Amino acid sequence: MKKLFFMALMSLTCFLAQAKDIPNEKLEDTMLFGDVRSGDEHIPFATVMVKGTTVGTAADASGHYKLVGIPEGTQQVVVSAVGFQPRSYELSFKTGEAVTLLAELETDDIGLEQVVVTADRSEKSRREASTIVSTISPRLFESTQSVTLSEGLSFTPGLRMENNCQNCGFTQVRMNGLEGPYSQILINSRPVFSGLAGVYGLELIPANMIDRVEVVRGGGSALFGSNAIAGTINLITKEPVQDIYSINSSISVIGNNGDTDFNLSMNGSIVSEDYRSGMSFYGFKRQRDPYDANDDGFSEMSTIENGTFGASFFKRMGLRSKLNLDYFFINESRRGGNDFDVPNHEADISEAVDHEINSVNLTFDQFMRDHDKLSFFAAMQHVDRGSYYGAEKDLSAYGHTKDLAYSVGSQYHRDIDQFLFSPSELVMGVEMSSDDLTDQKLGYFDLETMEHVGTTTITDQSVKTFGFFAQNEWVTNKWRLSLGFRAEHYAITDQADSNGDISGNVFSPRASVLYNLSESVQLRSSFAKGYRAPQIFDEDLHIETSGARQVIHENDPDLEQENSHSATFSIDLSQAFGRWQTQLLAEGFYTALENPFTNQYGAADENGRVVYTRTNAEDGAKVQGINLEFNASPGIRWMLQSGFTLQQSKYESPQEFDERRFFRTPNSYGYLALSYSPTESFKASLTGNYTGKMLVPYFGNTLDNPEAGQLNKVDPFFDFGLKVSQNLKLSDDFSVQLYAGAKNLFDAYQNDFDFGIDRDPGYIYGPLSPRTIYFGIKLGNIF
Repeated sequence: MKKLFFMALMSLTCFLAQAKDIPNEKLEDTMLFGDVRSGDEHIPFATVMVKGTTVGTAADASGHYKLVGIPEGTQQVVVSAVGFQPRSYELSFKTGEAVTLLAELETDDIGLEQVVVTADRSEKSRREASTIVSTISPRLFESTQSVTLSEGLSFTPGLRMENNCQNCGFTQVRMNGLEGPYSQILINSRPVFSGLAGVYGLELIPANMIDRVEVVRGGGSALFGSNAIAGTINLITKEPVQDIYSINSSISVIGNNGDTDFNLSMNGSIVSEDYRSGMSFYGFKRQRDPYDANDDGFSEMSTIENGTFGASFFKRMGLRSKLNLDYFFINESRRGGNDFDVPNHEADISEAVDHEINSVNLTFDQFMRDHDKLSFFAAMQHVDRGSYYGAEKDLSAYGHTKDLAYSVGSQYHRDIDQFLFSPSELVMGVEMSSDDLTDQKLGYFDLETMEHVGTTTITDQSVKTFGFFAQNEWVTNKWRLSLGFRAEHYAITDQADSNGDISGNVFSPRASVLYNLSESVQLRSSFAKGYRAPQIFDEDLHIETSGARQVIHENDPDLEQENSHSATFSIDLSQAFGRWQTQLLAEGFYTALENPFTNQYGAADENGRVVYTRTNAEDGAKVQGINLEFNASPGIRWMLQSGFTLQQSKYESPQEFDERRFFRTPNSYGYLALSYSPTESFKASLTGNYTGKMLVPYFGNTLDNPEAGQLNKVDPFFDFGLKVSQNLKLSDDFSVQLYAGAKNLFDAYQNDFDFGIDRDPGYIYGPLSPRTIYFGIKLGNIF
């Protein structure tokens, strides 16, 4: 398969060698100037770009712009702004002459025409994508007061965040009823979000570093690789577009015990006058107290200290080439249990982790012909984690884990005037990714034997993947038909386990079709194959600890690759009624799993150690349901966003507790976000999340036989949030925003937590936090 990878790379290189006709890189003496409006109002900071080049600029705060150095001849100029439909103008440019463009944009309050990249790894309007892409914008993060990524993901159809541990707050996102490892998490379209980062990663990432989140539900592995059975979550970090700055600070009071959560964030960007280079930066600081919901002395929410810094740089190397560099660093410590003022090994229970994460992404884009684009990319993420998972003052519970994940590759996008029966767009590329993880249990001095126990290597695993992907999309006035595939070879080696070496070759096809039934009705359907290799996943790197037992996760030596067949069908209706813009989406999904992974719960040994062994279910499993989404807005004053999921996830044959249904997976869940701005300076938001009934295993100390456990059907929850904000414009370059609100206003929070040192810390469900009241202030020149 490696030979196939390099043959594909050579074939791609030869194919690109035909892409000549690169325009002269000389800076032309041409000029474009004007303004950008919507009705009678100017649009500040709108973006003006020349298609097929890297030439562009941004309007100033008054909506006016000037652009120089445009190539001679007829060019397409694209004008765009957040909340407005992008518009393309065809203009002719001659040396020594100036052109005036007074651009007029129409509002797009519900994001129907937003440009997305995750549908097929190339930029296009959401309405032109043959796969449904849902977007979480900074506006939604702000309305929901989402401090981190994890708090905002539940406001998307088919997604639900959950907390899986009372001690340390291990969280995961479930998409279309499938647990976290079934979703591929990307950072700027690169698969470097490793299994180790995924244990706590969604709560590690601050919301202020994110420009938007793009979600594709359903099998997307044909383009993005393994672990995309449920779908793909792509985090797009902020890029510099204009000179801006902001500082935001808030304080929250959690529950009724006076525990606080303090957050401080800052953002800024600087762009050169010729728009050929720029830099943006962001920082985040968080300090959260532990929270004890049932007054047993043990926390239900961990203490958190987070410090994050990141920056993004771009340099336009010429008229048709651009270099991007993104970097961020996260330093976070969290701890749950009790006795927080003593070292970990002196507490009755402590689950504590210290993360240092460095992530960098480098991309070079070169335009060819009219609009073809060649990209080379390299991304890396390094995680250094110190941990303690122990009870009863255990000196042996310290651990150290290191993880290095990287991805390198090349991608080419080509517009073809006529291929078979219509014009088409071809995307093809090669990609190699690697994830090297070492997990150690640190040495200690045994006070009983008075001997030193050396450091033990638990896992020394390397996962390498070589992939070639290609997709062609035929385009007509009514249809968009996409056919693609990904050929992939994976090799898993484990130096700590001679039986851990596994390899395989996978061919994953993908097909999707978009049919425009009318201007307002779109039909979409897709099919994709996917797989999960039997490697270490995020939950393997988390240990549930109590005074009675300790739960760890392992793979069965005979664990085989899991495969999937996914299909979706959707109808998307968008209609304007006077000033109202509305959208209704109904998306049916069906996934059949072959050799699905399932857990076998072992019995506790004499030391209370319990092993959850991941095995293949003898029969398959099916996940099916429907996602509903409704968005509406009569203008910038009102905005309604809502979604609801009805689904069913079952194994073909009974598993643990003689049950076929997936655990921790409700058959219904949804969200609501409503915002109202009676004036330009005041805004009120009402948000809510619904979580239906679900099955949760319980191995707690209230049972006669805790080791056997029982399966509980827990009640549904509906938690509301409320936020109000007031902007005060003190000058053209300085404004102040004051805001206040509450999360989980009516305190819809779990009321049957297990208690004491022998509690079951995995018995946790429902909303992520109790009633939380917050206040904040934001300073800057743009909100």
